[in-house]
Amino acid sequence: MSTTTQSNAAAKREAWGRLRKLPSGRWQVRYPGPDGTTYTARTDQDKPLTFLTKTDARTWLAGVQTKMARGLWEPPEEIAAKLEAELAVEQAQSLGFEEYSKRWLEMIRTEPNRSGKKRAVGTVRSYQGKVTGYLIPEFRNTPVREIDAARIKVMTDRLDQIPAPLNPNSKFNGITRPVLIVLMMILRQAARDGIIPAAPNVSVPRQESVRHDADHDAGEDVANPIQVEALYEAVPDQWAMAVLLAAWCQLRRGECLGLQRRDIEWHDDGSATCMCDVSSTPTPVATPT
Repeated sequence: MSTTTQSNAAAKREAWGRLRKLPSGRWQVRYPGPDGTTYTARTDQDKPLTFLTKTDARTWLAGVQTKMARGLWEPPEEIAAKLEAELAVEQAQSLGFEEYSKRWLEMIRTEPNRSGKKRAVGTVRSYQGKVTGYLIPEFRNTPVREIDAARIKVMTDRLDQIPAPLNPNSKFNGITRPVLIVLMMILRQAARDGIIPAAPNVSVPRQESVRHDADHDAGEDVANPIQVEALYEAVPDQWAMAVLLAAWCQLRRGECLGLQRRDIEWHDDGSATCMCDVSSTPTPVATPT
C-alpha cells in the first residue's frame, strides 16, 4: 500500500471525529454529538480531557462512538450534573441530626407552612425548645438515616422516666408526646429532602392528662368556700383580691394579673366596678361585700 493510500485510510478512520495535537504534545479530541453540537473530550466531572498519545485519543473516541450507537451517550455537562446530585444525596444521607435539625428550625422560621402562612414566633420557639432541650442531647451527631423506630423507642422510654412537673405521681409527664411530634416532623421533612426513604412508622400516643389519674374526681379541682376563705387569709394582702376575683368572678389568671388600680372603682355600698381598656366592650364586674 502506498503512502498516499495509507494517509487516506487514516483520514477515513478519523472522519467522524477530529484529533489535534496541542502545543503541549498531548492530543485533543472533538466529535459531533447526536444533537448536532460539536463536543470536546471532557471527564465525567466536565473537566477538559486530553490524551498522552494519539492511540489513546482514538481509543477514547471509538468508545464515544459506540455509546452513541447504543443510545447510551449523554452530554458531558449532564453526566457531571448527575454525579454532583448523587454526591449531594450521599452527603445528605450522612448528615448528623444536630446539623439537620438546626437547618429545619431555620426553615420553619423563615418559610411559610403548607397553608402559606408564616409560623407564629411562639410556635417556632416551642419547636426550638423541644429540639435543643431534648432531641439534640438525645441524638447529637447520629446520622439522620440511623434514627429508626427502635432508636426512637429508646428515646421515648427515657423521656417517660422524667417526672411530670405538675404532678410527679402522674403516669404521664406531658413531655414525651410533644417531643415525639417535633421529631416526626423533622424526619418527615428529611424524607421529603431525600435524606431517608421514609419517616419511621411510629405512632404518636394520644394526649393524656398530666394533672390527674383516670380515677380522679373532677369535683376536687374546684375549691370550696372554706378553702377559698383560707387561701384569701393566707396570701399576702396585695394578692388577696385576686383570690376573690378568681373564685367568685370567674376571672382567669392572666385577667387577674393584668388588672391595674385604676381599673377598679369602689362604691360606698362596698361594691366595685371594673373597667379595663384592653377590652373593646368593658364589662362591669361586681365584687362581694
